[in-house]
Amino acid sequence: MDEDLRKAALEYHRWPRPGKLAITATKRMETSRDLSLAYSPGVAAACEAIAAEPDSSFDYTSRANLVGVITNGTAVLGLGNIGALAGKPVMEGKAVLFKKFAGIDSFDIEVNETDPDKFIEIVAALEPTFGGINLEDIKAPECFKIEQTLRARMQIPVFHDDQHGTAIIVGAAVLNALRVQGKAIADVKIVTSGAGAAALSCVNILCSLGARAENITLTDIEGVVYKGRPKLDATLADVARETDARTLVEVLKGADIFLGLSAPRVFKQEYLPLLAPNPLILALANPDPEIMPELVKAGRPDAIIATGRSDFPNQVNNVLCFPFIFRGALDVRATAITESMKLAAVEAIAELARIEASDTVAAAYGGNAPMFGPDYIIPKPFDPRLILHIAPAVAKAAMAAGVARSPIPDFDVYRHELERFVFRSGQLLRPVVEAARKVCPRIVYAEGEDERTLRAVQSMVDDKMAQPILVGREPVITAKIAALGLRIQPGHDVRVLDLEQDSALFATLLEGYTQRIGRRGVPPDAAARNLRKRPTVAAGMLLATGEADAAICGGMGDWWRQFQYALPLIQRRAGLRRVYAMTALILQAGVLFFCDTHVNIDPGAEEIAEMTCLAAETVQRFGIAPKVALLSHSNFGASNSPSARKMRQALALIRAQNPDLEVDGEMHADAALVEQIRAQALPNSTLNGVANLLIFPNIDAANIAFNLVKANGEGVTVGPILLGLEKPLHIAVPSVTARGLVNISAVAAMEAAMQKRA
Repeated sequence: MDEDLRKAALEYHRWPRPGKLAITATKRMETSRDLSLAYSPGVAAACEAIAAEPDSSFDYTSRANLVGVITNGTAVLGLGNIGALAGKPVMEGKAVLFKKFAGIDSFDIEVNETDPDKFIEIVAALEPTFGGINLEDIKAPECFKIEQTLRARMQIPVFHDDQHGTAIIVGAAVLNALRVQGKAIADVKIVTSGAGAAALSCVNILCSLGARAENITLTDIEGVVYKGRPKLDATLADVARETDARTLVEVLKGADIFLGLSAPRVFKQEYLPLLAPNPLILALANPDPEIMPELVKAGRPDAIIATGRSDFPNQVNNVLCFPFIFRGALDVRATAITESMKLAAVEAIAELARIEASDTVAAAYGGNAPMFGPDYIIPKPFDPRLILHIAPAVAKAAMAAGVARSPIPDFDVYRHELERFVFRSGQLLRPVVEAARKVCPRIVYAEGEDERTLRAVQSMVDDKMAQPILVGREPVITAKIAALGLRIQPGHDVRVLDLEQDSALFATLLEGYTQRIGRRGVPPDAAARNLRKRPTVAAGMLLATGEADAAICGGMGDWWRQFQYALPLIQRRAGLRRVYAMTALILQAGVLFFCDTHVNIDPGAEEIAEMTCLAAETVQRFGIAPKVALLSHSNFGASNSPSARKMRQALALIRAQNPDLEVDGEMHADAALVEQIRAQALPNSTLNGVANLLIFPNIDAANIAFNLVKANGEGVTVGPILLGLEKPLHIAVPSVTARGLVNISAVAAMEAAMQKRA
């Protein structure tokens, strides 16, 4: 690496605190009772339960979600035998990946022991601590004996990622490349450069997928691995070929697949003509591959090329599988990771690459959404859907293999639970989604030509949550759908309303629009222009006239301006004073609802009472019992300022209107979120536990608080959700993502479903 990168890497590892990991308590430790439960005497109850039933350790300790990342440092990355201590940064990095991608906790353990028998004894003795063991950076051939022995001795999954992780990704890449090339795996000729742990595991996986052993030739630094070769390692005896060939060049002729797991630049450009038509070249040496992709493209444009690097297409990266294989294995409390579980992961990864890429993937890779083909045969490492595809497949395979202690009874429920690792909005929106699916309402999208909208609509169609209607120019929408590689079809999955082409519909909408805004100083010619040029107006009118059941507008331009376009079109619910906006923020600690973040600048006590009741009603639709805190600079009467009096008046009104609602105030924000603080200020508060619905005295306080918490807590946003309209219409903020549009669409669909039932 260059010196700038080296310095940056050292600074990254040193500041703001050394290393990449920390341990965080999962239980509160704030009172003497907490201490008595966590330690003596309460801890004895858990100990006694585990002594009576060892498997209950998965219920009473962190073992069910804890993996040991263990090495002796004998084969670290491309650095070789640098020792256990020098390998610790890599093991910490591995642990971070487990947490980042699959929510799995890890302890990295660096063992100063190169004797395989002693190493085995050390690791085997750690079984009570972990739910699984990830062996890492252990050199061949010792790694084979270590893994095989530990798998036989231990009743938890043991997985040497250097072998199997690479093999699983290679298997998926081969399956998809052959699909693109129109070849059968049983017919292809395969040549490797490298015959170490990863290469042998790749060969085993490929044979399990249908490759024939007689079509596979391994080579290493000594040349071809052939039967009778002097000093042939015992681990290679079963894969040695009966052949007179002795060099890589000799066996490359007619090869369909070159699998490089060796060293930089061992595959020369002049070798390229030797390969069969439409070859697959997997040049996986890091950081410099066996041959650079640009050389392959120049010499064999018909080839598909994959490397281990992120700056080229088709990156073979173990992070595509190991977090999710362990996630599935841990979730069924598997006793092992079997061959069938690994093959299930191969198939799941291959399948995912054939589905259009998500907006998250596009954003992570410079905005370019990859499509299945020669430059995209395996998913990108940051594809958030990996866990949703791989973990269930692995869990199912574990159950079929009979190694699951705790089988999953309902995989639909399990997939929803996995969404908390992907889109933290998943759990919050689950009851909303189920309500929407029962009705599948018509939702109109004002910005039908926007890429985010099209990706969101694809998700809505896939999940059967809505019948989308897109406002926009049909040729533009059709072209963008094709460019993004989406599967939705205008006229079949979605309805496109092109007001430039549909003059009859335009005339109908214009008549209704003119009636609504004619006395607001908008002449007929301006009304026609607004309807054609402002998509929010068109979408609002489609909703108003019954052409749609819900509308999603905005996402472009100024939010407040879009709100003003829409407000005259959909009336307030009868009896309400105002329209309000609530925004949900999903944090690691739970969900907080903020009100009013966008609409009312300085609501009075009556408006605050009204918005609170409306917001509480919506929170209940998420399946959450609302716990309401009316926030102020004043704590339970400490101030007599106008804003404090306003919040006290609002509390009285709320209790009169909704006596069953759990609400209290006025109070400080910390009192709302920490029960102990609240109890000190007011021991007899009518609010119990942690507040989840926060009502602010004005828009400044609400919006500032929301954005501060979001920025500091890395929260996921749902909203703003407009409250009080007669029909479900919501306006997205300009920074909304495709996933954010799905979230607010789910809310709109739920509201439409409720109206249909009513």
